[in-house]
Amino acid sequence: MMTAKINQQVPLLAVSEWVQGEPINFDQLVGQVVLVEVFQVNCPGCFLNALPQAIELHERFGNQGLTVLGVATAFEDFDKNNLDNLIRLVNDAEVVGETRQMLSVKGLLSNDRLPYRIPFAIGMDRLHKRQHEVTDEEVMAFILERLPHFDEQSSHYQQRLRAQVTTYLQKLDYHAETFERFGLNGTPSQILVDKRGILREVGFGAFPKLEQRVQMLLDEE
Repeated sequence: MMTAKINQQVPLLAVSEWVQGEPINFDQLVGQVVLVEVFQVNCPGCFLNALPQAIELHERFGNQGLTVLGVATAFEDFDKNNLDNLIRLVNDAEVVGETRQMLSVKGLLSNDRLPYRIPFAIGMDRLHKRQHEVTDEEVMAFILERLPHFDEQSSHYQQRLRAQVTTYLQKLDYHAETFERFGLNGTPSQILVDKRGILREVGFGAFPKLEQRVQMLLDEE
């Protein structure tokens, strides 16, 4: 699998199905700034902050050269973060699980549904069911991607971390291809690609300077 690297040509998104909009990918969007909002349907923070921010940017800059895409992924809660619930979200504005609970408590739902529709293209990350036991190579690849100086840690720390990562990976029924290709740490995450198709930034969680970053990329020749 080609791994995404900042300031290099962006690898393609791996989408199993586009549930809203026509199939699209980075190679078709050269000349546009592209923002990909990566979320899970069972992710309250995605719906409280990240998706509304992405919708605002779509509405503000969509006619100025910005394309916003949504990719629903799954790295946990596979019974909720699935294609069926994504289709319900897109078609009926229906939310599930912790998302529904949190938005309901905050009074942000209308008849148990979002009071708005997501206006941009949305696809489901390509998921692969685990077919084998977790290998030492997988564990070390996972660790080194996030902790390059792992070898400098104490042997006790190394052993403990390897055990923790092994346990975590063993619980994953599926691998989400786009999520792993871009080395994402969770949801919400944002992928920013410039007009030349170069990956410029990958964010996780709150991204207060996202509008500023989008504007900067739009201003580039």
